[in-house]
Amino acid sequence: MNLQQLRYIVAINRFRNFARAAESCDISQPTLSAMLVKLEEELDVKIFERSSKSVTPTTAGKKIILQAEKALMETNRINEIVAEDKDRLGGSMVISVGPTIAPYILPKFIKQYREDYPSVNLTIQELKANFMLDALLRGEIDAGIAISDNVRDGILEIPLYTEKFYVYLAESCWRKLPVFKPENLEHENMWIMKEAQCLRDSAFSFCKARSKGHHIYEAGSIETLIRIVDENGGFTIIPEMHLPFLTDKQRENVRKIDGDYLSQRRVSLYIKDDYIRQRMLNTIIDTLKRYMPQGMLNEGIIKYGIKL
Repeated sequence: MNLQQLRYIVAINRFRNFARAAESCDISQPTLSAMLVKLEEELDVKIFERSSKSVTPTTAGKKIILQAEKALMETNRINEIVAEDKDRLGGSMVISVGPTIAPYILPKFIKQYREDYPSVNLTIQELKANFMLDALLRGEIDAGIAISDNVRDGILEIPLYTEKFYVYLAESCWRKLPVFKPENLEHENMWIMKEAQCLRDSAFSFCKARSKGHHIYEAGSIETLIRIVDENGGFTIIPEMHLPFLTDKQRENVRKIDGDYLSQRRVSLYIKDDYIRQRMLNTIIDTLKRYMPQGMLNEGIIKYGIKL
């Protein structure tokens, strides 16, 4: 039994498909199958039940795969310790970014990161928070960026930035109020995207308003919501970083919300609690500093970076 065989069974478990697992390991499917059979014969146990339609781990296989994941994570930590000790940047960095955050930070992030850190093999995945936390615990990604307050044992949350929300009104009603209070918003037709706007700390009471008989519609993106409002009237809320995407005419339909604590979303960086690649994490922070709007990033992050 060797580390390469452990990587193979972890890949098979992840994809539940031999062709995709072989591709991820950069080997042929027959080679992957042969290595699995060799390992099963060596251990004298069946790790996967496989048929023409499915690949599933056996009861014993689940335990073996879990131990393999732990062994691979600990092995990778040796290389990470050496790299950090030598103050050397290189290797791979895998980051997850939430779908409601990605459109606003990724285009510039990718461009700036590749320019500043060409020796790092950067990979970015778009994952919802629960899948991100699972991937962190399995050691499949280095860090994740998502809405704050996603609590999970074994995960460390680092506050990253705070973003204001604004009201976006239909042109037919944008002159009614120069500034909105949360209670004002309940008297219009609300158009809402659940994943982006139904937030723990947002206090917009959009979620609560469902019980008050308002018609709340869920769309798939902020851009879709804006188009719905333009065509159908009513309002939605949009994050601060969406403002540059609006036309000059659309910006006339934007209004502030009274009370900052009522109109913001907090975004955090998530890592496994025993993660040690401090310098690599700070490449993320240093890149964000290059283009994030003034006053948005956490002050502690700006001054001190990340200390593990």
